[in-house]
Amino acid sequence: MLNITKKAEGSKLTVFLEGRIDTTTAPSLDDELNASLDGVEELVMDLEKLDYISSAGLRVLLSAQKTMNKQGKMIVKNASEEVMEIFEVTGFSDILTIE
Repeated sequence: MLNITKKAEGSKLTVFLEGRIDTTTAPSLDDELNASLDGVEELVMDLEKLDYISSAGLRVLLSAQKTMNKQGKMIVKNASEEVMEIFEVTGFSDILTIE
């Protein structure tokens, strides 16, 4: 299960993710982001309550990163040790801006 909460402040959008991003939940996150990124210059992905991310979830983050490269920046915050380990093993820690 994945809960997605969004908070918009001008051209900044913060997306709070809670639960798991896997093959079942990744498409809804992808749809949600695609519908939300018009006019966004700063996208913050807050992963504080994210327990797990699969390759499908990584693809969604990569797609969001590519979109934001054209119109601003994307920051990933509050990733747990487990999620950070997945980012490091897959090389995503080099692609994403992680705080």
